[in-house]
Amino acid sequence: MATPGKSVCFDEELGKDDTTADGSQQKPYKTLLFAHIQHPPTASDGPQYLTLKKEAGADQGPGVSEVHREWVPATKTALKKAGNLYEQHRRKQAKGDELAIREKQEAEKRQQALEEAKKVQIHQDPTLPKAVKIRLNEKDPALVKLRSGKSDKDVDYSEGRGTRVRVTGRVHRLRAQKDVIFLTLQDGYGFLQCVLTGNLTKTYDAMTMTLETSLEVYGEMWEVPPKQHAPDDRELHADYYSVIGKAAGDKEAITTRVSPDADPQTLYDNRHLVLRGENSASVMKVRAALLRAFRQTYEEITPTCLEVTPPCMVQTQVEGGATLFAFDYYGQKAYLTQSSQLYLETCLPSLGNVFCVAPSFRAEKSQTRRHLSEYTHIEAELDFITFDDLLGHLELVICRVIEIALSNPQIAKLVQDLNPKFDVPERPFKRMKYADAIDWLVEHDIKNTEGEPHTFGDDIAEAAERKMTDIINRPIFLTHFPTEIKAFYMQKDPHDPRVTESVDCLMPGVGEIVGGSMRMDDYEELMEAYKRVEIDPAPYYWYTDQRKYGTSPHGGYGLGLERFLAWMCGRYTVKDCSLYPRFTDRCTP
Repeated sequence: MATPGKSVCFDEELGKDDTTADGSQQKPYKTLLFAHIQHPPTASDGPQYLTLKKEAGADQGPGVSEVHREWVPATKTALKKAGNLYEQHRRKQAKGDELAIREKQEAEKRQQALEEAKKVQIHQDPTLPKAVKIRLNEKDPALVKLRSGKSDKDVDYSEGRGTRVRVTGRVHRLRAQKDVIFLTLQDGYGFLQCVLTGNLTKTYDAMTMTLETSLEVYGEMWEVPPKQHAPDDRELHADYYSVIGKAAGDKEAITTRVSPDADPQTLYDNRHLVLRGENSASVMKVRAALLRAFRQTYEEITPTCLEVTPPCMVQTQVEGGATLFAFDYYGQKAYLTQSSQLYLETCLPSLGNVFCVAPSFRAEKSQTRRHLSEYTHIEAELDFITFDDLLGHLELVICRVIEIALSNPQIAKLVQDLNPKFDVPERPFKRMKYADAIDWLVEHDIKNTEGEPHTFGDDIAEAAERKMTDIINRPIFLTHFPTEIKAFYMQKDPHDPRVTESVDCLMPGVGEIVGGSMRMDDYEELMEAYKRVEIDPAPYYWYTDQRKYGTSPHGGYGLGLERFLAWMCGRYTVKDCSLYPRFTDRCTP
């Protein structure tokens, strides 16, 4: 409030705009605006605002002069400027006060409404038809009959035109209007819009409804009115519901915990909630469909491939010791498997062609969008084949898996929604030898990681590989990599021993999804390979024995399911294609 006749002091150097100042000469304010706020001006007898004026006084000798200080009234210009700023502050404060009063009134009004809502009780009507329990995706017309047209009543079974059903699920979407609530349930199988009217909207549960609350709802199934939209063009007109589990709201609401603009690490911390989103759930459903399709494909092709289950705890390496996860195994050193390939090879003599779907682990500190520390590895080994046979098999498997997956209309729609630009790859895939790829990269001025032109022997980096694949824009079988940059067990090309009979399958948008090769089938050559990469052959005796007891030309491959899924579903990173991704520094939840 104003202080008539009082002097209020301020000074930019000595003053402070906080509670330690009081506007006296000993404790001045820092700014004229703060002085106005603490001691508002009045039209007649308001305070006088004084500022400290400093003037040089008499000369006291070389380099020394007296400073004269005096409290003088603020200038008209300063007063006018501060007055304008003070008026802005006052209006803003008044608006804030008004808003606070209004919010308080609304809160009191809502609290009163909630207290009244607690008095509203709803009960099932025992005279209604017995409800049929269905999943939200149930569409069998023999089980669920949809009512159409109009009715004076929200729920009316008098003519038996719509089936009365009982459904359970969680609130996925929620929209409240005057006297009506639209909520969409999901149960992992489908979505269903439910319409609440009458007293159903006036209960305490209805007025405090939150997303992810689990419900049991009874009601009549209707067709959606013309020009309206709902999942599967149908809706449930509720006659009763009950809350099974109320979900947190306000600051703990799921939309706050996993908001779309949240930091990626926050989303990974809350992966259990992210999975409830439509996109994440859709990716997991496509993933399941792909696993089914791979297994079906391996049973269909000729010759068939038998599924086996190799161990995940091993004492040998496949892809180099630097990426091994080591642990103590009853006093012995052991590792989490990098690949099941070596074990699959041992199955060929008695089981024929084999495959496995198993986790593989790489302690590779890569933060790229296509690397995981644990991933689902689909691996296969084929006996008595040539390198061309291997490429033909890979092409067949990839295309057949996609064909099977997309033959399911639900999966086809999910893929279309997730990745509208996805095109089924055409056969044959482009064949490109490593040496030709090096020439292509040089011609297109795509440099290596040192910023230099690529040369034979370079391990083509991910960025260059992906750029080449995206420009060519079709699946590529990149073959015949140099021996020095590939695993020790890969068969050398008999026509060019500098390179191996190896292949990476590259897909636009994601790069490598498959790596494979022919395997060394000569005992002496394999022993030389152990020596070349300084691996002790003793722990590999069981693998080496395959060359001692009836060797054969054979080959195989490993396919990363998450990369395949990222390509098919148009995901930026493979981390979105794993249920709970494991990568550098991430092992939770």
